[in-house]
Amino acid sequence: MAATVVIPARFGSTRFPAKILAAATGRPLVQHVVDQVRQCKRVGRIIVATDDVRITDALKRFGTEVRMTSPAHQSGTDRIAEVAGALSDDIVVNVQGDEPEIEPEIVDALIERLISHSDDMATAATPFAPGADPANPNLVKVILATDGRAIYFSRSPIPYRREASVEPPYLLHLGIYAYRRSFLLEFASWKPTPLEMAEKLEQLRALEHGKTIFVLKVNRATHGIDTKEQYDAFVKRWKQRMTNDQ
Repeated sequence: MAATVVIPARFGSTRFPAKILAAATGRPLVQHVVDQVRQCKRVGRIIVATDDVRITDALKRFGTEVRMTSPAHQSGTDRIAEVAGALSDDIVVNVQGDEPEIEPEIVDALIERLISHSDDMATAATPFAPGADPANPNLVKVILATDGRAIYFSRSPIPYRREASVEPPYLLHLGIYAYRRSFLLEFASWKPTPLEMAEKLEQLRALEHGKTIFVLKVNRATHGIDTKEQYDAFVKRWKQRMTNDQ
């Protein structure tokens, strides 16, 4: 069963303007994402989906496949669905363009899940890191059924901590999704749902329509680049790895 990774990449960013093309390493940030995904065993094709010619121009010299998409899209999912409409692969994976250290094994594991099971889509989560605040609405939480499928995603702390002596098993949702192509196209055709609009979380649209989302639990996770400080830390780690590999 063939799989394509689509990486949505937009030029604008509020906290870190033009971060997607930050290139202190000599490679644009989004190209580092492509490089990581190229290590996957289950991925046959990688496409960067954008609406900005500056991103297309920056990636030409790396031989990266780029698709120009409509500037009217409201989300990365809509952008990916536009690309998926012209694909024939059975599985489409959404990898964020600001995840330069995404683990290839996580991408492969999500693809393998859809190959071997009947879930409509799959994503990943990891235990909260020490010191991370479950009350932070920017850290999306997920609770699971015993079979690993998502019950609910929320910006609020879930489950609720009723007794101080009991530490809830908070799980941090990671922004990577693997879809069956047929389901992705159906999903993108639906209007936003009430819970989705309340939480501003697209994945709730699938749950509100009774669809299944398998959640792969991992013990470590990379983090997206949201600020200049996070990018500088990534560059430092990257340079150290390059030195160690020499």
